[in-house]
Amino acid sequence: MSQTVSDASQAAGDVLPLAHEVPQATDRRTRRTRLALRDALAEEITATGDLSRVTVTAVTGRAGVTRRTFYSHYKDISDLVNCIEKETIAELRPLVAQLSSVHLDELSDAINHQEPCPGSQEILSYVKERGSYLRPLLGKGGDPAFSQRLRAMVHEVVAGRALDGIDLRAVGAFFDYYLTFAISAEVGVLLRWLEGGMHESVRTMARIMTALMFVRPGDLYDSPIELDLPGFALAVMLPDEEDNN
Repeated sequence: MSQTVSDASQAAGDVLPLAHEVPQATDRRTRRTRLALRDALAEEITATGDLSRVTVTAVTGRAGVTRRTFYSHYKDISDLVNCIEKETIAELRPLVAQLSSVHLDELSDAINHQEPCPGSQEILSYVKERGSYLRPLLGKGGDPAFSQRLRAMVHEVVAGRALDGIDLRAVGAFFDYYLTFAISAEVGVLLRWLEGGMHESVRTMARIMTALMFVRPGDLYDSPIELDLPGFALAVMLPDEEDNN
């Protein structure tokens, strides 16, 4: 039986790559190139202090790739930024879903033991591991729309789960504003940690963010203010005299 081309090549000492190895190698090269461009973008934002001043030439120079290579992956800097943000949000989504699926009894048990909410450390670990590019993009010189996109994703993931078992007297405008308030507060604290250099450990920060959601007005001054929340929410639902004017 005659040898195949592959057999003949191996006999001669030349090992041909398997067919499925070629696209894998290409995927690895593509991934390396995109990571290099992502990191170069972050470095340029830090160097210039303003995303709007970042150029393709500067990014490719830092990344060590040609402009032609850049344009084979992205249309322009805005496209590069958009792709990074979309990928980040897509990767964060399941982590947020995991956090939002925590039952109140699990959360209560964690708080009673001064532990963070289950799932919070995974989110913070993700952010810390990618801080080198998330900090510039989410910072003052980055993309203002990025944090808005993060908040929108969290709201979308959390809203349905948060309604499960809720006191019906709190449904409506009160609930929607509460959710907006809570998400904005938590994302704001996350950004403050990121911009501050993430000096606190992931576990410490997760415990802080868990506790912050339960601090009542006056708690820090040893003068807590009690609120009849269901009654307050119900009062908000009733027509206001000003609404009739």
